[in-house]
Amino acid sequence: MKNYLEFEKSLAEIEGKAEELRAMARQNKDTDVEREAAALDKKAATMLAELYKNLTPWRKCQVARHPDRPHCKDYIEALFTQFTPLAGDRNFADDHAVMGGLARFNDRPVMVIGHEKGHDTKTRVERNFGMARPEGYRKAIRLMDLADRFGLPIITLVDTAGAYPGLGAEERGQSEAIARSTAECLRVRVPLVSVIIGEGGSGGAVAFAGANQLAMLEHSVYTVITPEGCASILWKDANKMREAAEALRLTAQDLLKLGVADLVIPEPVGGAQRDRAATIKNVGEALEKMLTALEKKKPETLVKERRQKFLDIGSKGLAA
Repeated sequence: MKNYLEFEKSLAEIEGKAEELRAMARQNKDTDVEREAAALDKKAATMLAELYKNLTPWRKCQVARHPDRPHCKDYIEALFTQFTPLAGDRNFADDHAVMGGLARFNDRPVMVIGHEKGHDTKTRVERNFGMARPEGYRKAIRLMDLADRFGLPIITLVDTAGAYPGLGAEERGQSEAIARSTAECLRVRVPLVSVIIGEGGSGGAVAFAGANQLAMLEHSVYTVITPEGCASILWKDANKMREAAEALRLTAQDLLKLGVADLVIPEPVGGAQRDRAATIKNVGEALEKMLTALEKKKPETLVKERRQKFLDIGSKGLAA
């Protein structure tokens, strides 16, 4: 059963009617409904294309959060071979919101790290909905340092609403862990590429995304704060999230203009959730393109360009 977003209600009705007709035909072999069902399919396809042609920033936020989008685990299983997960921060615990380890990407040894949200109630609770605690960022630091020592390119897959804001996380040094993870991204002397595969929220995302090249899926978002959080602070009203989403310039298209993102990866019509295999394939091609562009560069060049990229953010596209 498909999960439909709020703005897809009319689409859900049409696709639902087509499915009802086909269900009737399955129960009664003498019923011929294919012509009517095909007409509804055509109408639904047209409506889907129209809905996704010019999504507002708020609707892009909804699509980026869609529960059926492929998550970090899906990308790792589909794009990487010989994945060997590495656990723990060697200090406090293992954070299941962050997964990472050694793997091969197109027969190239790499270190892959990402946020994992989970796909059902049980795994979402286990993964803390992709919101990492300090031990998650310290695990990422450990894995990045390991990759640096062995000269392995680093791939990060970002999908988090933000770092976990709980009391325990703050007691264990959440802000310090995020800052050190961000610094580690800027320090490593190997190619580092990142893809925002869903939500890129706050410092929790930046801590993984201090990359030489940053790609974003077409309907992903990357922002300093969630639209709801921004609206609560600025307007004292979380229902102003639509206005906040507009003001935050959080879409992949806006961030490409601003120089934050280097590449926008196309999604199938209707979003990544409509064709997970095609989306994963597109991400794999983008990763190969980015790594190929970086693999011949000297370590000192990689570090210098990565830091300069961050210094240049905001210096272009402001009038767009």
